[in-house]
Amino acid sequence: MKLQFGFLIAIIVLAAFSRIIPHMPNFSPLGAIGLFGAAHFDKKWKAFLIPIAATWLSDLFINNVIYAQYYPQFTWFYEGFYWQYGSYLLITFAGLIIFNKISVSKVLLGGLASTTIFFTVSNFGCWLGSTFYPQNFTGLTACYVAGIPFLTGTLLGDLFYSVVLFGGYYLLQSKISFFKLDNVRYA
Repeated sequence: MKLQFGFLIAIIVLAAFSRIIPHMPNFSPLGAIGLFGAAHFDKKWKAFLIPIAATWLSDLFINNVIYAQYYPQFTWFYEGFYWQYGSYLLITFAGLIIFNKISVSKVLLGGLASTTIFFTVSNFGCWLGSTFYPQNFTGLTACYVAGIPFLTGTLLGDLFYSVVLFGGYYLLQSKISFFKLDNVRYA
């Protein structure tokens, strides 16, 4: 069981590492990581911890290496990080509800739910923490409209990485019985 858990962690770490590879805006594995963890970890606290840890570790690298010129000193957390991290916690919670059994339709539903949650929460946080948008309904609407161009990348990333993580692990465990998890049911 420890090797199985280690393999699941390796999948998540590799997916998180993909954040530093050049990609379209918001094309990220992190929503899919939350869904995958919710469906595959028997101890549900791991489902919440792993996506947050993967996000934080990749954020450390991104903020302090790739975007170091924008931060005067080492950055542990960026301003407003809690909106992004909170959206991943909500995505993981949604995964706990969606994945009593894993099926293609539920993986697609999870990807759509992930996109909706991230778009709603992150743009609300952007509006609330910004002086750029008026703090009224018109400002909130303008913020959501400004976020629409990033919605495509989020949706494509959530669907792509969900299919890769869920489909890849399904194929692996169907070919190598060692990787079958007792707590995971496929429809």
